[in-house]
Amino acid sequence: MALQSLVFTLALAHIFFIHRPSLGAPQGDLGPDDGGFDLENYSLSSETEWEDLNIYGESYDYNDLDQEMEVGTVAPPEPETPSPPDNEPPAEYEEEVTLPPHPSLPPAPVTLDFKGPGLFGPETGLGMPTCLLCVCLSGSVYCDDSGLEQIPPLPKDTTHFYARFNNIRHVKNTDFINLNKLRGIDLTGNQISGMDEDVFRSLPQLQELVLADNNLQALPELPASVRRVDLRGNRLISGGIHPEGFKDLSQLEFLYLSNNKLDYIPVPLPESLRVLHLQNNNIQSLHDDTFCKHHDRNYIRPNLEDIRLDGNPLDINLFASAYVCLLRLPVGGH
Repeated sequence: MALQSLVFTLALAHIFFIHRPSLGAPQGDLGPDDGGFDLENYSLSSETEWEDLNIYGESYDYNDLDQEMEVGTVAPPEPETPSPPDNEPPAEYEEEVTLPPHPSLPPAPVTLDFKGPGLFGPETGLGMPTCLLCVCLSGSVYCDDSGLEQIPPLPKDTTHFYARFNNIRHVKNTDFINLNKLRGIDLTGNQISGMDEDVFRSLPQLQELVLADNNLQALPELPASVRRVDLRGNRLISGGIHPEGFKDLSQLEFLYLSNNKLDYIPVPLPESLRVLHLQNNNIQSLHDDTFCKHHDRNYIRPNLEDIRLDGNPLDINLFASAYVCLLRLPVGGH
């Protein structure tokens, strides 16, 4: 037994002292001398023999290591965040506040006053120049379907003004003042029921006046320069037209008065007249002087070529002497 212990001790000394650097190497990197040592041939039977294997000095209590590691590896507890009270809203909550209603004030009336020409035409009471509210192109101003309730101030070089399909109710005598170049006005499809008597008097070059599809019952004074007057689809009555209101209009060629409430043809008619439309009125009779001159049997009216009387309670066959001077018979009931 003593011999066996001696041999075992020498073997251990050989391993741990002669080949000690190889213990730190990885297991797979054994040297050539390690292959001849077989641990299976040795038996460590006693506690003393195992203690001899501790070549690093004092024994170490691994229970202490576990305790220190346990203390060192546990993270300190996070401080608890106090929860908000039940009646306190979260931070991102925004309370809705209902403000008391402001006293409503009536809107200020829109005034369309001339304030100077400017780059885009005169300023309007709508906060913008006329040529931004409307379209201005080569002397023509287009304000169709713009929600207008009044005529806006127009540039002084305006030659044609179009404001169709708006909500204009009245035309003032100041709406076209100082517009000496204005030759055409078209206010079709508004709600015009009244005009100042002298609204067109200051327009020396006005040639075309279109007021169709409005609510006019009376016609203001017209300038002598006018060539075409369109008043279709209004509520004109015979008493709303000045006596001899068309007599001095020596340039007038086209007169459209259909779909109104006229009881008779407004005479005398100018010699320049070429087209006269009076259909769908309440005309019931004609006179010898309506188109001709009863005291001049040789009188001929060559220019008046288109007369429409259909839609009236009138039989033109009963008034043959009224159109003997015409080159073409009127169109109407027979």
